[in-house]
Amino acid sequence: MKDLFQASKVLLLDLASTLLFLGVYVATGNLFLAVGLGMALGLAQIGWQLFHKEPVEALQWLSLLIILASGSATFLTDDPLFVMLKPSVIYVIVGLVMLKRGWMNRYLPPIARATVPDLGITFGYVWAGLMFFSAILNIVLALALDVTTWAAVKSVWAIGSKVGLFGIQYAIMKSTGIRRARAMMAS
Repeated sequence: MKDLFQASKVLLLDLASTLLFLGVYVATGNLFLAVGLGMALGLAQIGWQLFHKEPVEALQWLSLLIILASGSATFLTDDPLFVMLKPSVIYVIVGLVMLKRGWMNRYLPPIARATVPDLGITFGYVWAGLMFFSAILNIVLALALDVTTWAAVKSVWAIGSKVGLFGIQYAIMKSTGIRRARAMMAS
C-alpha cells in the first residue's frame, strides 16, 4: 500500500498544475485566472525541487515548458478555439516524450524495478498511446462543443483517464510482481 501512495503522490504532483487549472476554471469560469495560477504552480514546483537540490526529470521540464508556452499563448490570443485545441498539441508533445524507453522508471518503487521492469516499459508506451488518443479526442470535442461543455467533458476525461490507467497499471504490475517474486523465491 505504501508503494501505491508513493506512486499516487508523484502522479498527483505531476498533474497539480493541470488539476489547479481545471478546478479554478470550472469554479470561476475565469480562463486567465486559471491559466495564471496553473503557470505559477508549475514554476513553484520546479523552483521547490531546485531549491531542495532534488532532481528534475525531463518530463517535468517539458511539462513546465508546455505550461509556460501555452499559458503565454492563451494570454496573447484570447481565442476560445485556440484554448480548446491547445491541449491536443500538448498531448502529442507529451506522448512523443513518453515514447522514450524507460521514462516510467521514476514512478516505480525499487521492488517493481526489480520484478516487473518489462511492464514498466510496456506501460510507458500505453501512457503514450493514451496521450495520442486524448489529442484526437480533444480535437473532436473542441470542434463539436461549446467552451463550457468542452471544459466539463475535458476535465472528466483528463482526470478520469489518467486515474483509470494508473489503477489498471498498478493492479497488473502489483499482481504480476507478487507472482514473479514468489516464483523467484520458490526456485
